[in-house]
Amino acid sequence: MSQSLRWFLLFSLFLISIIIAITSGKYSLTINEFGHIIGNLFVDIPRDSRSEIVFWQIRLPRVLAAILIGGGLALAGAAYQGMFRNPLVSPDILGVSSGAGVGAVFGIFLGQSMLSVQLFAFTGGLLAVALVYSIAKLAKQHDPVLSLVLVGIAVSALCGSAISLMKILADPYTQLPSITFWLLGGLSSITAPDLLAVIPLMLIGFIPLILLRWRMNILSLSDEEARSLGLNVELTRIIFILSATLITASAVSIAGIIGWLGLIVPHITRLLVGANFSQQLPFSLLCGAIMLLITDTLARTIANIELPLGILTSAIGAPFFLMLLLNTRRNG
Repeated sequence: MSQSLRWFLLFSLFLISIIIAITSGKYSLTINEFGHIIGNLFVDIPRDSRSEIVFWQIRLPRVLAAILIGGGLALAGAAYQGMFRNPLVSPDILGVSSGAGVGAVFGIFLGQSMLSVQLFAFTGGLLAVALVYSIAKLAKQHDPVLSLVLVGIAVSALCGSAISLMKILADPYTQLPSITFWLLGGLSSITAPDLLAVIPLMLIGFIPLILLRWRMNILSLSDEEARSLGLNVELTRIIFILSATLITASAVSIAGIIGWLGLIVPHITRLLVGANFSQQLPFSLLCGAIMLLITDTLARTIANIELPLGILTSAIGAPFFLMLLLNTRRNG
């Protein structure tokens, strides 16, 4: 199958996923209603106020959030897997999700507004990665990649213990349900102002990863080989880590912790286009958006209540991860 055909099929699936996501839900929209809403942008035709409120205030922000967050987490996951030369790595390997979780839970524990909680989460994610990188630099191990991974695991464990402590101390009737709901992840509370706040930050992360994606092929080699090809390994790794961390922290700050997406999607795209990161990164961006659009649509349609995204992504991701481990062991 040619590359152009793959792009055409993937983009077609992307458009279909958007239409299904917009028209599905507790307050359903028909294709005709959706067409009328779009038509009203160009010509003056009879309006349905209910449909327009559902579209502009509920569905559109949610669909845009799914595209942005799903694509961002998948792109960050593919970048981390390339940087750390490990297909089992996900965007939270350096503790960004755990750090964001600590920040958000702390904000809820203090009784802060949702905007403040998001700011706490974003700051916590960045601080966790900064701590990991600083400790890894002090360790001065022969393998800097291994050092980052090990310190990231340790910091994530510390963040997990901090979250558990605050859950025990939180008010079980008011704070604890909010903490639990946030940690499970979801798009139901995301508004247009939330998106406007994180879009510039995520774009700052997207641009270096997409423009410099060909360098990921070199960075996935050993450091000695990469240097022999003229690549500034330390600077390139810092740029990629900062970009992927900014994307992940921004996504987690408004959607909570959505696990497994950044692990699964890069493997799917690797099956489609191979290990060439110049193709894999943009494919991961689009595949991640499609996957979260589909998952979010299922979360709000398969039951009488809306399911947290973390439940569905874990239900899909955990079996995939086990299959991956078994396949790796068999090939090894």
